[in-house]
Amino acid sequence: MQIDFLGMQAFLAIVEQGGFQQAAAHLCLSQTAVSHRIRKLEASLGVTLLARTTRDVTLTDAGRALLPRVRGAMREFELSYDALRQHSKTAPQWLAFGCLPTLAAHRIAPALTRFRALHPAIAVRVFDNSIQEIAELTHAETTLFGISVATSNPYNLAVEPWADEPFVLACRPDHPLAAHDAIHWDQLKGETLIRISLPAGNSTAIDDALGERRLALRWSYETQHTAVALNFVRAGLGLTVVPALSVAPGDDLATRPLLQPSISRKLAVLTRRGAVLSEPARTLRDLLVDALRAGLPSHDDPGAARGG
Repeated sequence: MQIDFLGMQAFLAIVEQGGFQQAAAHLCLSQTAVSHRIRKLEASLGVTLLARTTRDVTLTDAGRALLPRVRGAMREFELSYDALRQHSKTAPQWLAFGCLPTLAAHRIAPALTRFRALHPAIAVRVFDNSIQEIAELTHAETTLFGISVATSNPYNLAVEPWADEPFVLACRPDHPLAAHDAIHWDQLKGETLIRISLPAGNSTAIDDALGERRLALRWSYETQHTAVALNFVRAGLGLTVVPALSVAPGDDLATRPLLQPSISRKLAVLTRRGAVLSEPARTLRDLLVDALRAGLPSHDDPGAARGG
């Protein structure tokens, strides 16, 4: 059923303003337009609402019966409309972005704190998803941008690389390998290793870089999430290989660079091709990139140890 809002508005204006001419002035319409709306409303209801003479306009019985209902309905509509307008003025503006969980878990809070100081009225929504999901969310315009890795690009997104994140060994500080400043992959032969089979393809990157040498390694456990693998390491189940930013600053685990070969993944900002970010979105993007870049191992001392 269609509700003739314009007809009811005209009907109420005629009654409250005292005639067609006054109603037309009140609604900023011509008298012809007001008359058309009333005729259309009466036709849809199948009754006559107004009795017209050359001097007066009076309500019919049907008009008198309808009037309080129209007044109530219009009042409810006005209240709802005003409430919605007020909500739009006070509700926070949302800014959404995607970020890999290994990056979001420990590194981006300082950037969000700085952003809130600059834009306190803007709320932030973080989609901490996989590489594939971040690309999908960016393509679907659910997020304005994604902090991810440069990999296959089925959605033809704009990819802006900004850093290489090395893979590192994570071990307990009391493990013998923690005494070394850097670890060669051959030193992992005979160690119990925990593999992370992520949709991000980290394990594939490691396998591709090691080639046949990967067959000499003993992967005794496999998890789907980095946090689980790191907890296994804390429990003494073995060692794992993770992107450097996966381990929180001040973590009770030791991380050491892996050499011969050094393996890394290329971090990048994803946006829809041709999209122009707003000033707040650009600010947030830059703060996030700066915070993450600051957590990467120093290029001046690639053998520097962290943790332990």
